Amino acid sequence: MTKALTRGVHHVGLTVPDLDEARDFFCGVLGFDKVGGVPDYPSIFVSDGAILLTLWRAADPETAREFDRRANIGLHHLSLAVTDDAALHAVWDKVRAHPGVTVDAPPGPIRAGSATRHFLVFIPGGIRIEFATPLA
Repeated sequence: MTKALTRGVHHVGLTVPDLDEARDFFCGVLGFDKVGGVPDYPSIFVSDGAILLTLWRAADPETAREFDRRANIGLHHLSLAVTDDAALHAVWDKVRAHPGVTVDAPPGPIRAGSATRHFLVFIPGGIRIEFATPLA
């Protein structure tokens, strides 16, 4: 077995059309903390204590195109871990009630016969996010 040259995710950068809307989702709905940013870029950094997300505003949000996960190369979705089914349902209740969220797949098994459960949504701005219980 070879030893990996990396050790997990350092951070994930997401381009968004509206920084305030993205901050409100991650901090207001999911309880992330704002931990920095670069006003001149413009960007903000948010964290749940385990992952750091860099949220960058598109240069021209009016003409920016949404990512087509079936046609483009790049980030298909971001999957965030939750501790168990109770946490998954608590997140589901908060996320689906947030304005601008579109449900892609409601809570259910990640695949037939799996004990791992998940759901997927598009958050305001169009980024696809999955929430999942630990792998079984």
